[in-house]
Amino acid sequence: MKFSRRRFLSLVPSAGSLSAFARGARAQVYPSRPLTLIVPFAAGGPTDTIARIVAEGMRASLGQPIIIENVGGADGSIAVGRAARAAPDGYTISIGNVDTHVLNAAAYALSYDLLNDLEAISRLTDAPAFIDTKLSLPVRDLKDLIVWLKANPDKASAGVFATWGRLFGAYFQSSTDTRIRFVPYRGAAPAMQDLVAGQIDLMFDQAGNTLAQLRNNNIKVLAVAATKRHVLAPDIPTMDEAGVPGFTLSVWHGMWAPKGTPKDIIAKLNAAIVTALANPVLQQRLIALGQEIPPRDQQTPEALSAYQKAEAEKWWPLIKAANIKGE
Repeated sequence: MKFSRRRFLSLVPSAGSLSAFARGARAQVYPSRPLTLIVPFAAGGPTDTIARIVAEGMRASLGQPIIIENVGGADGSIAVGRAARAAPDGYTISIGNVDTHVLNAAAYALSYDLLNDLEAISRLTDAPAFIDTKLSLPVRDLKDLIVWLKANPDKASAGVFATWGRLFGAYFQSSTDTRIRFVPYRGAAPAMQDLVAGQIDLMFDQAGNTLAQLRNNNIKVLAVAATKRHVLAPDIPTMDEAGVPGFTLSVWHGMWAPKGTPKDIIAKLNAAIVTALANPVLQQRLIALGQEIPPRDQQTPEALSAYQKAEAEKWWPLIKAANIKGE
């Protein structure tokens, strides 16, 4: 049976329909194999723990396991660079926080663009920072602390770690017109150990470390840098309430994919995260770590992208003015 040229062409799908078919087929089959989630810090830390909890929750929606790959070094900038260079096929994604995906751009000379070389998937958690002091420091509240610091310039020592900790210290000094000696640490655990032992006077830390020590009466906690009191520490005032208005800083977490990852894949990953974060059991596990889950309208890719840019506009000038450099 012979076909005319016109008949033959009528049976050949157009390029547009083939493209649409390919997109639809991809959306239906993705993911067809396990995913890799790059974590920019060592196993066992807050970011790693959050990553494992959320990844476990995403598995039911995606139908595939998510393999955690811990890549440490340079405040997470090595891992983020690796994630930015990965194939944009949805099989390599990354988790990060305000340090790795905002502050490092001002503190390090990066080989990638934090705001433009990654595709936002979803904001995951918020964790406002606290101001902690050793028990023997002669202050009862934040106002007392500020008075004491002004009377003793450069005498108080504050343990700092990561870029956000150094930023918190610079932000606090500029907001209160005080001067503090900063003692660098490699992580929160050794800094907290020295605070409990009375070797340093102050520390800026997240709820996970802070509240455990507060419950054991090992430290004083003067304020939380948030717009509302923390659900696990309702007796601790906000910075606004304590006398330093407008002072907020959250060590929030989000998830990203390499630039160019198709929108339908981003949508599927986002839907898996949103479903996981809505699970009451998973929520309680995150809350127990001192994390807060952002409202549903703040879990979209667009919301994370806008929030990341707003944080950059807020913090980059202060980091540069304080001459905070990556270590």
